[in-house]
This record gives sequence, C-alpha cells and structure tokens, in this order.
Amino acid sequence: MNAMRLGWSRGLIELRQSLTNTGDLVNHFFWPVLMLVTLFFLRDVSFGGTTFSLGALALPSILGLNASMSLMTMSQQLTADREDGTLLRAKATPNGMRAYLVGRIVAVSGGLLVDLAIFLIPALLLVPGLAVGSATAWLTLAWVLAIDLVATLPIGAVLGSLFTSARSQGLLTLPVLAVIAISGIFYPITALPEWLQWIAQVFPVYWMGLGMRSALLPDAAVAIEIGESWRHLDTVGVLGAWTVAGLILAPIVLRRMARRESGSSVSLRRERALQRVG
Repeated sequence: MNAMRLGWSRGLIELRQSLTNTGDLVNHFFWPVLMLVTLFFLRDVSFGGTTFSLGALALPSILGLNASMSLMTMSQQLTADREDGTLLRAKATPNGMRAYLVGRIVAVSGGLLVDLAIFLIPALLLVPGLAVGSATAWLTLAWVLAIDLVATLPIGAVLGSLFTSARSQGLLTLPVLAVIAISGIFYPITALPEWLQWIAQVFPVYWMGLGMRSALLPDAAVAIEIGESWRHLDTVGVLGAWTVAGLILAPIVLRRMARRESGSSVSLRRERALQRVG
C-alpha cells in the first residue's frame, strides 16, 4: 500500500509537470489538433451509398486509436527511464519498482485522458450525427476506455523493457502504423479484403475503435460493421486476452530487466549516447 501511495503521488506530480511544461503541452495538443483538422475535411463526406459521414465514423475510431497509443507512450517512457538511470534508482529503494510502475501508469493514463478531452470536446461540436445524448453512450465509452488501458499499458511496459535505448523505439513504429492502417480507423474495415479483416481482429486497435463506435454512433451505423453487430462480448474477450497476457508477462519481463540493470550498464549507454551526439 505504501508503494501504491508513493506511485500515485509520483504519477500526479509527473502529470502536473507535463501540463505546465511548454514542450509537453505542445505534444498534448499536436495530435488532437491534427485529428480535428482531418475530421473537418471528412465531416461532409458520405461512406459509400449510406447517409453516414466519414467524419462521424472516424471520430470514435480516432478515440480508440488515441487510447491504443498509450501502449507506445508507456514503452517509450519506460525505455527513456531505463536509459537515463531512473529505473536503476527505483530498483535501489524499497518497493521502488512497484512505486515507479504505479506512477508511470497514473501519469500515462492521466495524460491520455487530457488528450482525449482536448480532441473530443471540440469534435462533438464539429461532427454531426453522433449519439451522445444518453447516459448509456457515456457509460459504454467509460468501460471501453478502462478495459483498453488495462489491456495496453502492461503490453507497453513489456515492449519498453525490450529496448535498451530511446533510439531503438523506432523499430516499434512501423509495425504499429501497419496495424493501425488495417484496423478500420479512418475507413470502415468491411471495405478491406477479408483476410486483412481477420488479421486486424487479432490486435486490440480494431476492438478499441469498435467499442468507441458502439458508444458514440447511432444504432443504424452497426450495418457497416462486421456481422452487423457491435460484438461487445467479443470486444471484452479479445481485450481481456491481451490484458491477461500483459499482466502475466509484464512482471516477469520487468523483474528480469531490473536484475540486469547496474551502474556500469547505465554508464555504458550514456557513453554510447554521447558518442552518437558527438
């Protein structure tokens, strides 16, 4: 419990710092503003022969995409903390790794909620045709977002522990972008070949977008989904499977990574970083 309290305090401090730092504020606003510009051009474009605009279809999908990107954020920040010795200092204190992970989860989750608010509030005014007038819609949005964070943050921690430097995180970007491209974020997945649809359904990005669409789109929009169903049970099942996998793997991988951390390994990474800069 002491580690939980310390981690909670640490996470809130980091979140407050990110909201008062110019560079971090730019990062918070850049992606939401970019997506709002995209929605502006899609708001009057209809999908196929339907009456649904691509803007209305894309808005909840983008929310799911932003939520899934917490995986990348978690991975990048953990790798950076490993490279600069933050993890080594956490390892040297009682329950330090637990407090560190709790703090990182609080900070990443809080930052994600800020990003979603920056995007969603103006988007609701920009894009018509959304079903946001009922409590059920917001309740669905809440549980989808909650299970999304539980599913992605442990996997992000696992991926972050596999990289030894922030520069190597670039190896993760291309596969993530490929998964996003086939997950029905900016265009309904039913327009893709069936074999690509099956591949997309293995990964959590598609299910996050589907859950968000089920919350914010009118019931008639289900006609353009696979099987003409929101598939809530399937969404819980797939994201639940990713959650279980992450919760099993993350403690094992992080413990092994922490055991390998030492002052000499941190110094060696700093020397290599200085050589690249030089």
